[in-house]
Amino acid sequence: MKLNPTFSFHKPVPHGGIYSISNPSPDIIDFSSNINPLGPSPKAVKAIKSNSSILSVYPDPESVKLRKILQKYTKIPESQIVVGNGATEIIHNFCRAFLSSKTKVLIPIPNFGEYEAAAKLSGAKVTYFKTMDLEKDIDNFISKIPTNGCIFICNPNNPTGYLISKNNLRKIILLAKKKNSLVFVDECFIELVPKHNESILNMIKKYENLMILRSLTKSFGLAGIRIGYGVGSKKLISILNKIKIPWNVSGLAQLAASESLSTANYLLKSKKLVLKELNYLKTNISKLEKFECLDSTSNFILIKSKINSTVLQKKLLKKNILIRDCSNIRGLNNNFIRIAVKTRKENQKLVRALKEI
Repeated sequence: MKLNPTFSFHKPVPHGGIYSISNPSPDIIDFSSNINPLGPSPKAVKAIKSNSSILSVYPDPESVKLRKILQKYTKIPESQIVVGNGATEIIHNFCRAFLSSKTKVLIPIPNFGEYEAAAKLSGAKVTYFKTMDLEKDIDNFISKIPTNGCIFICNPNNPTGYLISKNNLRKIILLAKKKNSLVFVDECFIELVPKHNESILNMIKKYENLMILRSLTKSFGLAGIRIGYGVGSKKLISILNKIKIPWNVSGLAQLAASESLSTANYLLKSKKLVLKELNYLKTNISKLEKFECLDSTSNFILIKSKINSTVLQKKLLKKNILIRDCSNIRGLNNNFIRIAVKTRKENQKLVRALKEI
């Protein structure tokens, strides 16, 4: 059996979550996954509980009802929306459709690892731009934009939490357009940014080389049922809708997403909690001599640690607390950990545990 050479060297990307460790305890508080601290909306939970009858029914392969709701939510026509089995499926389908061995890909690092993995599986040539804050290095980054290529940007960035302004994103998109390059912007955390609105959803109508990714995993707490969506030009989205696998999104996922998006004030309440608890964590952890918090804008914090990150993770696990060891993220090392913003009670337990180490 001869394996495709691009698959031979593929290594699955390590992620957080309770299944990233062996034999997870049910008592673990998971700070390694950046999920909305409120969890799923009560409306979504109620809808799932009261609609078990759809378990025996094939789901709508085109997610028609959900795309209509997303059209209302995003102000983007449903013909320009693709729904995926989590945001990651859309990343991989995008790379499979539009990248090849001739494509040069530029990725700022540290960053979410699936961009690199999906691009390499498509045979693309990946180069990296190391920065802890792309906003400050924007001119240098723009000078590296490839011709006939693709750029991946996470805004706010995961894991650093930095945010890029609309104006700088527009500069990137414009120059990329001149160079015949695609721009893939991941906005999976942008709905949980409490102080700013730097979303560029409305630019979709103007730039055909732009693709924007959103996830209901993070903002709406639906990690367990896998649901995300992307928006782009009609031509780009028509291709992604054509190549996705049949019935890629379950009926319960479509239902929960629809109910979540129609829950009044859920995101507003979430952002207020994120702002309050983000400040609590940064203030209290920064007082500890062994830790330095980066200035995140969203529902997670990258922390520079004087304790080896792998050692620290093991010590905290003994206290039933799971953090993200960032030593396996390209661009970082074992001096960094990432934590999610959670409820005050949970955050207090983390701060106490860090004090004791």
